[in-house]
Amino acid sequence: MKKMADNMRKCCCGGGELGDVGDIKSTVKARYAQVARGASCCCGASDDPITQALYSDAESSGIPLEALAASAGCANPVALADINPGDVVLDLGSGGGIDVLLSAKRVGSSGKVYGLDMTDEMLELARKNQAKAGVTNVEFIKGEIEDIPLPDSSVDVIISNCVINLSVDKPRVLSEAFRVLKPGGRFAVADIVLTRPILESLRGHFALWTGCISGALLMDEYKQYLEEAGFSDIDIEIFRTYSAADVDGLVSEDLRAEIGEDQIAALADSFASAFIRAVKPQF
Repeated sequence: MKKMADNMRKCCCGGGELGDVGDIKSTVKARYAQVARGASCCCGASDDPITQALYSDAESSGIPLEALAASAGCANPVALADINPGDVVLDLGSGGGIDVLLSAKRVGSSGKVYGLDMTDEMLELARKNQAKAGVTNVEFIKGEIEDIPLPDSSVDVIISNCVINLSVDKPRVLSEAFRVLKPGGRFAVADIVLTRPILESLRGHFALWTGCISGALLMDEYKQYLEEAGFSDIDIEIFRTYSAADVDGLVSEDLRAEIGEDQIAALADSFASAFIRAVKPQF
């Protein structure tokens, strides 16, 4: 089983450097298309320390196994978000739909949940999962989190699960989130954050970008971008930290040979999963 997982990581998470914005985006789309097809790797691997044990049995009850298998998150944003009956919720980068389906239970028949994703394979999987779950107060829409296809002030709560770190324009993402939230709306996402800077030589490797590490923001940067977007009541809470052994499991042998053991080991104390909360002020 371990050999199979290693081979799958090599398939989609090998060495190599990222190029321009289009290169990064196409690499991310390809990787999540593969996750949707069931070839889970990197952040989506079932034995990945980032994605494992995020949902309780009670939460996952009634959720299709395919939605759980496609989950590539780093925490459970639905558990941290203030979601109430009747709310309109938007999940940025909704993947196989697990957090959308969980939110649908919370908002009830009087509410609605949108799942936004740019990957056709994920959208197809999410809609199948919606049908299997028999959920009607959900809509999955195609688009990019840097350009949300919803009107101004139309959403009560925004959630996201280990997706914003993948964007090449995070200030734009947060500005768009602010735009579509209603005054008083809540931003409650789970994401990978950097607890200290990583070596610049690691930032350009697509294995670490699609693995949710090298594109992550420093905690102070995250707060700064939220403030610049207009948010208030900002709070960043570390959810899970990782060991050297955890990092070892995220890196392919090809990448290890390319960048060296010292740089791999240095990653262990450099990133964490976090809950990020903020509010759009009432004007």
